[in-house]
Amino acid sequence: MRPPVVVRYVGLALLLNAAFMCLSAAVSCICRDAALIPLLLSAITTFMVGIFPFIFVPAEIEINTREGYLIVVLGWCASCLFGMLPYILYGGVFSVPNAWFESVSGYTTTGASILTDIEALPHGLLFWRSATHWIGGVGVVAFTLLVLPSVGSAKMRLSRTQASVKHEEANYSTQKIVRVILIVYVGLTVALAALLWIAGMSLFDAVNHALSTVATGGFSTRNDSIMHYDSPLIEGILMVFMVISSINFGLLYVAIVKRFTPLLNSPVVRYFVGSLAVGILLATVSLAGSGQYASWLRAFREAAFQMTSIASTTGFAVGSNAAWPPFAVMLSFFFMLQCGCAGSTSGGIKADRVLIFYKAFVAHIRKMLHPNAIVSVRLKGISMDEGVVSAASLFITLYMLIALIAALLLLLTGLDLTTGISAAIASLSNVGPGYGEVYSLGTYSGFSIFAKIVCTVAMLVGRLEIYGVLMFFYYRYWR
Repeated sequence: MRPPVVVRYVGLALLLNAAFMCLSAAVSCICRDAALIPLLLSAITTFMVGIFPFIFVPAEIEINTREGYLIVVLGWCASCLFGMLPYILYGGVFSVPNAWFESVSGYTTTGASILTDIEALPHGLLFWRSATHWIGGVGVVAFTLLVLPSVGSAKMRLSRTQASVKHEEANYSTQKIVRVILIVYVGLTVALAALLWIAGMSLFDAVNHALSTVATGGFSTRNDSIMHYDSPLIEGILMVFMVISSINFGLLYVAIVKRFTPLLNSPVVRYFVGSLAVGILLATVSLAGSGQYASWLRAFREAAFQMTSIASTTGFAVGSNAAWPPFAVMLSFFFMLQCGCAGSTSGGIKADRVLIFYKAFVAHIRKMLHPNAIVSVRLKGISMDEGVVSAASLFITLYMLIALIAALLLLLTGLDLTTGISAAIASLSNVGPGYGEVYSLGTYSGFSIFAKIVCTVAMLVGRLEIYGVLMFFYYRYWR
């Protein structure tokens, strides 16, 4: 283990954050708001800390696996810590715990917030909130890989600790994978911003919501989120991009530059889109049957947007889910746990693992009925390695255990059952809103300091896919 090498690449991540702070300061300067000085001071501080190891620590050709894991975890933690600075320097409601919560929620693309009056914030700070989503969505380490020298296998080691876009239909080198991420990511962001602007949003709102949507984050510039606009066109555009952003970026790249066949034939994509469609249909029936909505069309409109927002872990809202019927609530819990596809910016267990788990379950039942038969788990006609199946099952089990522990800790703080459980799952899955106090238009402002810490730890664990964090604390691994 070579700490100077790790510190050098964590410093590069901080330099990238400093660049976005400068961009936010430019927005603040244009709008002439009160966030200019806090953003400039934050940018200078972050830049100075980031540039120091970059100058004095020489670049290394090879980075081992342990160093790769450490760079990922420390890169995220350092970004969250320095991302607090604009909030703390601005002051107001941003105490240290609140600034930490808002920063972690931003970088992990969770979208949960402690703010009760978002529109009171200056434009520069609102842009910074959305920027943390955008940075976190593509991954601090993925950004860092763009400016790293050619480090051979080290690039692959680093990328494997992130949600990489490598896929059987997009079998590129790691350097190509990083380019794929940015091409798709930037392209989707620009396209969505333009469409939202044309649909009626102001340019500022359009850019901010585009940054949040493509990152499947959820920070809005409005207190009432998307409900503020009351526009079916805007909702429809956002729904399409929320689904797109929940699909493997490698497949999206292939679909854009080559052909749509791999995307259309992907069993994971078909399962994700199909399960979401069924979920929307069932939620519509449940909402319409509850008598809370004037028409089936209104019930469908809210069910479609809310379920898509939850399944993609975006967290936007077009209405209140505080009075949703129990069936719709339990249905949404399933999508809060499953979420989008691997290789996307969404959180959660991932549709890939859920599909593998289902295939493994069916194969196990068949094996029980026919003990002498050779039964394998097959996906798209290809037999899957037992190690992959076991890893998916183990991850799901571990995920549910961590969600249970987080929920118990939150309940110890005095939260009610609905709020405690939904907040734990929403934090771990990086969804943001849940039920109870943290319903679709609610906030986490009423949580105790301990509860906020539990939620932020869950956010980081979920965003780092659990194993990255476990490796960090497994001290024997570093020997």
